[in-house]
This record gives sequence, structure tokens and C-alpha cells, in this order.
Amino acid sequence: MTTEENLVVVGKITSVYGIKGWVKVYSWTDPKESIFNYQPWYLESTAGAPELVDIDEYRPQGQGLVAHICGVDDRDEARQYCQRNILVVAQQLPALDAGEYYWHELEGLQVYSSFEQNRQLLGVIGRMMETGANDVMVVEPCEGSIDEQQRLVPFVIDAYHTEVDLQAGTLTLDWDPAF
Repeated sequence: MTTEENLVVVGKITSVYGIKGWVKVYSWTDPKESIFNYQPWYLESTAGAPELVDIDEYRPQGQGLVAHICGVDDRDEARQYCQRNILVVAQQLPALDAGEYYWHELEGLQVYSSFEQNRQLLGVIGRMMETGANDVMVVEPCEGSIDEQQRLVPFVIDAYHTEVDLQAGTLTLDWDPAF
């Protein structure tokens, strides 16, 4: 049985493509075409439970990707799927090596600084961002954090991070809280 708790976001349907019910797909997988390896897709819904959709065709198109949703053969019908996140069952994702993490595993972790051996709660990881150089954690203030400041912290394990404990829900890093 699929529950919302074991679904993770791997991309987004952004807009319609053509007149025959195809949609443009933005993928957060690496490589981007890997998004099609994880089927079925569930689309986030504001009206309740995620909606199951089957993709019967897909292909690269220019710099992006396009897909056809089974049974959707009209541009206007395809429009209802636009601007919705694509979710898949987390267990479909490949296992990672030790010390590697999926973004969904990091989001929600409490972030502690151990700068100069002084352990302080900075906040929680609200989301992750990809930049050209490295991934960045958006650390949001939370109850018990040292201040109400949002922080953008590079996610560079060897440089700043000393410990990720998924079981405890914490990430400890050597980061000056003044930043």
C-alpha cells in the first residue's frame, strides 16, 4: 500500500507540450532522464491524496524532457496536470553509499553547530537547493534555535559537516553561527 509518507518528490510537470496531451517534465534526478525509471508516478494534489498517473511515452526534447500521460490526448486535458510535483515511492530509488544522502532524507533534520566546541541549534533544514558549485541547505529557525535567522549553508560533507544522524534527526556541522 502506498502512503503519502513513503512518497518523495523527484520532479515537476511544468506545462503542456504540443496539442496531443504531452507535458513538459522538469526532473530533479541525476541524470535527469532517470525520472522515467521510477514508475508509477503520483502527482501532488491540493484536493487530497496524490493522484496516480501512468506514463506511456517519454523522450528528451531540446534541453528538457516531455512525457505523455496514458489516456490524455488533448492539450486542454493535459493542462490540469501542470505545475504539479511528481512523486514516486521512495523504496524505488537506488541505495546510496555510506555518507551519501537523498535530499528528502535531509529535509526536516535539526541542524546543530559545534563551532569552537559550543553546540547550538541553528534550526531545521527547510529545503535543499542546487547551485553551480554545491548543494545548499536552507536552514529555517525553529523552536529552541539560537535566533530567528534563515541560513544558507553549503552541504559539503568534508568541509563543514561532522555528523549526519538520520535516526536522531540531526545534522551537526562546524559552522560559525554568526553567518
